[in-house]
Amino acid sequence: MSIKTRLLLTALLLSAFAFCQQKPSKLSGDLIIFHAGSLSVPMKEVAAEFNKIYPDVKILMESAGSVASARKITDLNRPCDILASSDYGVIDNMLIPKYADWNLKFVSNELSIVYSDKSHHAAEINAKNWYDVLMKKDVAFGRADPNSDPCGYRTVMTIQLAEKYYHKPGLAKMIADKDQNYIRPKEVDLLALLESGSIDYIFLYRSVALQHNLRFISLPDEINLKNMAFAARYATATTEINGKEPGKKETVKGEPMVYGITLLRDAPNKPAAIAFLQFLLSKDKGMKIMEKNGQPSVIPMSIQNYDKLPGELKSFAKPEKK
Repeated sequence: MSIKTRLLLTALLLSAFAFCQQKPSKLSGDLIIFHAGSLSVPMKEVAAEFNKIYPDVKILMESAGSVASARKITDLNRPCDILASSDYGVIDNMLIPKYADWNLKFVSNELSIVYSDKSHHAAEINAKNWYDVLMKKDVAFGRADPNSDPCGYRTVMTIQLAEKYYHKPGLAKMIADKDQNYIRPKEVDLLALLESGSIDYIFLYRSVALQHNLRFISLPDEINLKNMAFAARYATATTEINGKEPGKKETVKGEPMVYGITLLRDAPNKPAAIAFLQFLLSKDKGMKIMEKNGQPSVIPMSIQNYDKLPGELKSFAKPEKK
């Protein structure tokens, strides 16, 4: 064996030894994650599995509407490592470029009508008559606040699209005007009202219905914001929400429902955050849990600022075509 070969083998052995010394338990400290309410169930499962590998990392998760979660960073200056939004646009519009450098799209969802066995007219509601059932006097329904949660403005867009799809002039306004006292900051706040019987139906993500073993009406792809093939149709629906600055408004338009996730530029615990993102985005780990909870993976999708993505995460995205 030549001296050159011996030196190469020695270097490889030393590298392998060094790698083996990097035990997962070396990661420690608090890991702060702000996430959309609709991610609550799967994120808890992902965190539990992650902690089996990295037991010294204390994961601190806060659930809120995605817009409200972003404002914890932009308005309240709260420390945060990772933000996961139910609308990737929230990250683009509110966090980049000041608070984050990139935005990775990772799962999808769809809007549905969620209810329980106790809901009035539960035996008769279906994909063809749901809007008639919701307008009945003995029926109450809830929805999320468009100013704090993407599910809220997606609900507004869905009913606009429904008005056109079902050829029912005025339908969107009738639905929007009814039961305004059951608008809540985020969609999962409405689950308690449904379980108590205070309301009968919720405009809610299909994934949340599956996670909580609730009944739901699957809406046509033309209006449920799920299908990429209907992107142009979805874009015809628009609504205004509160802007970044007090007193200002921002127009959002309908588009396929894709979630985004990012690492904050000033993340207090970047090593643990990157390890968590690797685990979450891996097909046989975190994405397997997401799929089980009704949120199918869209990895890899194109991403702006691909060059700013940490090397450990580049395999989960692809550069945007120019």
